[in-house]
Amino acid sequence: MKQLITGDEAVARGAWEAGVRFAAAYPGTPSTEILENIATYKEIHSEWAPNEKTALESVIGASLAGARAIASMKHVGLNVAADPFFTFAYMGVNAGAVVVTADEPGQFSSQNEQDNRNYAKAAMTPMFEPSDSQECKDMLLEAFEISEQYDIPVLFRMTTRVCHSKSLVELGDRQDVPIKPYVKNIKKYVAVPANARPMKVKVQQNQELLKGYSNNCQWNRIEMHEPGIGIICSGDCYLYAREVFGDGASYLKLGFTNPLPDDLIREFASKVGKIYILEENDPYIEDHVRALGIACDGKNLFPRNGEMKPEVIRAAMFGEEYPVDNDVRSAIIPRPPTLCAGCPHRGFFYELGRRKNVMVSGDIGCYTLASGAPYHAMESTVCMGASISLGHGAQQIFDSIEGNQMRVVSVLGDSTFFHTGINSLMDVAYNKSNLITVVLDNRITAMTGQQDNPGSGRTVQGEITEAVSIEAIARAFGFKNVRVIDPNQLTQVKETLDWALGLQEPSVIITRWPCALKKQTALDKEEFKGSFSSVYWVNEELCIGCKKCTRTGCPAIVFQLEKKKSSIEAEKCVGCSVCAQVCPVHAIQKVEA
Repeated sequence: MKQLITGDEAVARGAWEAGVRFAAAYPGTPSTEILENIATYKEIHSEWAPNEKTALESVIGASLAGARAIASMKHVGLNVAADPFFTFAYMGVNAGAVVVTADEPGQFSSQNEQDNRNYAKAAMTPMFEPSDSQECKDMLLEAFEISEQYDIPVLFRMTTRVCHSKSLVELGDRQDVPIKPYVKNIKKYVAVPANARPMKVKVQQNQELLKGYSNNCQWNRIEMHEPGIGIICSGDCYLYAREVFGDGASYLKLGFTNPLPDDLIREFASKVGKIYILEENDPYIEDHVRALGIACDGKNLFPRNGEMKPEVIRAAMFGEEYPVDNDVRSAIIPRPPTLCAGCPHRGFFYELGRRKNVMVSGDIGCYTLASGAPYHAMESTVCMGASISLGHGAQQIFDSIEGNQMRVVSVLGDSTFFHTGINSLMDVAYNKSNLITVVLDNRITAMTGQQDNPGSGRTVQGEITEAVSIEAIARAFGFKNVRVIDPNQLTQVKETLDWALGLQEPSVIITRWPCALKKQTALDKEEFKGSFSSVYWVNEELCIGCKKCTRTGCPAIVFQLEKKKSSIEAEKCVGCSVCAQVCPVHAIQKVEA
C-alpha cells in the first residue's frame, strides 16, 4: 500500500516498521511532527521530554536496556543534546539508536542556520540524508541496522523541505525486533577516561569500516546522463538539481554522507567534465572533494546561506531569474508576524514596553515578537533558557555601577522554563541576583503547535499526569517574592511590575492564562472560568480615533481611515479585554449576550 505523506510522517512510519519501542523528543520546527506521529503507534512508548538532552539520554537508556530507540529534534536542539551525543558515539549501543536532526536552511523559525552535518563529522557517527519521504522511511530502517552492525548511534539529517514536503511512500509491515538482553559492561558504558580512550579508538576504526559501506551502499549512486556536467549533491539538493538540469547533467547522489564515499567520488569525477557541488549552507561535501584533489565549483558560485532552490541554482549558473509580475507584487501587503488575537502575552508586553530604565532579556517563543512594533519590549534573544542567565549577568554589572538605576526583566515561556530556564533560575537564586524573572505560562508549548509540557498536566498521548508547578519550583529555590497574575488585567500587571521594580532582591512573576489557540481541557475550564467567551465592539459614537487600542497590537482591531474610527472584527475577538482597558473614553464595550 502507498500513502502520500510528509518526511516527518515517513520517519515515524519507519520507526514503527523498524521495530522501535521507545521515542523521545522536544518539539521544534521542522521536527515536531515526527514524535506526534510516532505517538499514534501503540507499540512505541513515546514521550515529550523537557529538553533535547533529556530526550537523548532517555533514548540512550532505552538502547542500553535492549530496545531500539529514536530521538528527534530541530538543528539547534542538537546543541542542547551534544554532550550525551558525543559520548554515546564512544559508548556505542545495545539495541539500535537513531538521532534525527531537522536542519533549517533559510531560518524560517530559528535563531541560526547551522549545518548539523558537521556534528556527524565531529562525533564520527554515520549519517544519512534522505531526499524525499520514501527515502526517509527506507533509510531509517537501514539506519537501525547500521547502528547495531557497527555498534554506534546514527545521525539522521533532514531539512525543512524534506520534513514538510509530501511524496508517495510504499508502506511495509512492522519488524518483530525482540528486546536484547542487558549485560553489565562497565568498560563499554562507563565513560571515564580509562575506558573512553579505547572507546575513541573503536569509533575511529568504525569510520574506516564504514568507508566500505559508503562506497558500495544503495544510498550513494552514480546516475550517468550528459557527461559534460557532473553534479554532486545530497538531500533535497538532488531534487532541486534534477529540476534544473534534468538529463542534461550526470549526478552523484549521496544519501549516506559520513563517511563520504571517496572511491565513488573519484570514479564519478573520472566520468564527467565540469563538477559542481550543490549543497545548502556549509561546504561539507565540497571541502572533502577538494581534499581528494578533485577540482570543483561550489560555494564560489552558489550561496552559503538559505535554501538551494531551483531558482537559486538557475540564477547562479545561468544568470536566469523568474519573471516578476509587478502588478501582483504591488498588491501584496507586507504582513509581519504578530501575537494572535487574545494572546495572553499582549497585555503584559503592552505595560512592560512603557517602562523606562529597564532592559528586557528575551527568549525563544511566540513572545519573541514583543521585540517588534508596537511593544519594542525585548532587547535580546539567544537560545532556550538564556533570558534568565543573560539577564543575571547584565544585572550584576548594572548593580556594580555607582548610581545606576537600570533593572533587567528576563522573560520566557513555560515550556522554555522547563527546557533550560530552571537551571538559570537556580543560578539567580544561588548568586543572589537582583533580577526580575517573568515566566509567561500560557499552559502549553504554543509556538511549535500546542504540544504538552511538564506543566500542562498531560502526556503526548493525552494521558493525565502530574502538572509541575512553576511557582512551587521558584519557592523551592528560595525566592521569597513570587506572584502569579492574570496578564489580561492591565492594572494587575502594572501594579506587579511596580512591586518588582521597587524591590532590591530577586523576584519571580508568573503570568498564568491559556494560549488563545489552546484546546481547553476540563482543568482549564475550571480554573479560567469565563475565558474566551466574550466579544467586544467599538461604539463609534464614543470613539475619538486616538488609536490607543491599535497600540495593543491586536490583529482583531482595525482602524477605519475614512471614518477615523476603530472597529473590531468579531470573528477574531476572544474577549481578552485589553483594548477596552486602554480606551480612554470607554468606547470599546462588551457585547451583551
